[in-house]
Amino acid sequence: MATVNEQITDAVTQSNVKVVGESPAMALSNVYQTAAHSTGIMFENAVNTQNQQNIVTQAATTQGIAQIYSKDTIADAISIANILKP
Repeated sequence: MATVNEQITDAVTQSNVKVVGESPAMALSNVYQTAAHSTGIMFENAVNTQNQQNIVTQAATTQGIAQIYSKDTIADAISIANILKP
């Protein structure tokens, strides 16, 4: 049975220890990156929702004002029609 040089076994052992030692830091950095990405998407969705709500609010305001202005016009038209009836 052939023996392996101690320098080779030490190098492999040190590489394995380095990988195992860095694993928690890599895992935590992945967690932080995922959390940052999720937070960014959350803010994007919040801004989009706010923009959509502003559009709906402006449309509702425009319709309300149009109805307010049209009520007097309809009332005037009915009054004039009643006056002009024989």
